[in-house]
Parts: sequence; C-alpha cells; structure tokens
Amino acid sequence: MLPQEVVMPIRPFITCLLALLLGACASTPEPAPPQSAPPTTVAEPELPAHLRELRGRLLTPPADSEVELALLVVDERNRPRQLLGSLQLRGNGQALPFRLAFNPETFPAQGRVELRARVSQAGRLILRLPPQHILQAQNRTLGDLLLEGAP
Repeated sequence: MLPQEVVMPIRPFITCLLALLLGACASTPEPAPPQSAPPTTVAEPELPAHLRELRGRLLTPPADSEVELALLVVDERNRPRQLLGSLQLRGNGQALPFRLAFNPETFPAQGRVELRARVSQAGRLILRLPPQHILQAQNRTLGDLLLEGAP
C-alpha cells in the first residue's frame, strides 16, 4: 500500500480530470461539414474586355477531322483580304461548339466580313461552312451551323 501523503495529492487531480471529461461530453456537438455543391459545368474563360466573339456549333464534323474557322474580310470577288480571327478544332463526330474571338478595332467600317469554315480529314477537304455574313463587330451567337459537302 502507498503511504497516505502520496495518495492525497492524486485525489484533486482525479476530481479535476472527471470534471473535464464531463464538460467535454456535455459540450454542443460540432456541426456536420457542409455538403459539397453538385458538380457544375466547366466555366469558360472570360473574354478580355477589348475583344468580341462569335459563338455557335458546327453540325457535325466527323471524328478525327481538322476544323478551321476564320473570320475574314473579303473583296467583291469573294477573295480573302484580311484575317480578323481564326480557330482550329478537332472534330469528334458530334456538334462542335466554338468561340472565335476577334478585335473589333480591326473590323472594317465599309468591308464585307464573313465567317468561313472548312473540315479536312487525312489532308483532304471534305466539308465546308457556307459563308456567314457578319455585319457588326459585336458579340454574337450564331446557333447551330450546318456544314455541307465540299466541291
């Protein structure tokens, strides 16, 4: 058995320990962590304020095809004179969304501007987009654009 003077200092310690345990059990439970929000679609990068864009979808370039979009100033004989913006994409066999950015300061006041596209596969032109006339240098959604067979 332990001597009486050694046992006495342990009693206040045990009492304090029991009080702490009871206090911990009586405290309010922590709130459950917030549930994560449902996954959202990938946010598109913001367009710089000085640029404008044309948006739409090309219907439907074949899988593994090369798609070239160009915003062009064309002359009276339908020949390209100036490139305002371009984009290269890869066809996936489904509707292909695009965002073609351009600088509105380069948009001519008195010229004809067209959006054109061509689709190649194995180095051979297979589809094209009939020229889409763009009248103003502003953001525009063109919707679904149908590709046609190339001559």
